[in-house]
Amino acid sequence: MKFGFIGAGTVAQTLAKHLLLHGHEVILSNNRGPETLSDLISSLGAGAKSGTPSEAAEQDFVILCVTWAQMPAALSMVPDWTGRVLIDATNCFENTEPLLGEWSGKNSSEIVAQYAPGAHVIKAFNSVPMEWIKDYTEEKPKTVLFMSGDNIQVKQVLKEIWEKIGFACIDLGSLSQGGLLQQIGGPLAGLNLNLLDQYTVR
Repeated sequence: MKFGFIGAGTVAQTLAKHLLLHGHEVILSNNRGPETLSDLISSLGAGAKSGTPSEAAEQDFVILCVTWAQMPAALSMVPDWTGRVLIDATNCFENTEPLLGEWSGKNSSEIVAQYAPGAHVIKAFNSVPMEWIKDYTEEKPKTVLFMSGDNIQVKQVLKEIWEKIGFACIDLGSLSQGGLLQQIGGPLAGLNLNLLDQYTVR
């Protein structure tokens, strides 16, 4: 599959390495231009490219991994989000300045969805610090990954991808309800859970 990243920092680089090791292709983008990412792309190796946010958004899946303050401008670089799958890996921390026009009563990913109208927004990778998942070997423990969203078919495809690259994926349900559980301040945010063993009833 092809993954486009809006953002090229630690989150994008960490997830890109996991995906590349399992045969997927990635395009990383930032707001300074593809030429500023040449050294990073060289270090990632085969299957990695740089591009604009619009080019990243043309891929099978788009992963948003910028700061909360950068989120509105980053999403506005893509003129039409209709039908695209947008994986929201952002976090709205308590000390973050409020965004103009934020909607009261909505969780952070629902606000992201307002800035990307028509997109299938899936919340994932926001609750796991990247330092915890920088083991890229086949022997790495399966870190539990939470995911929320309203499109069941898209979540099933992503669940299969996440598990093949070495995560134990748990679907928390809808973006509104599941998103509250895994966003910053939620009960499942920042939990280091590894699927080291699982009891099976036979």
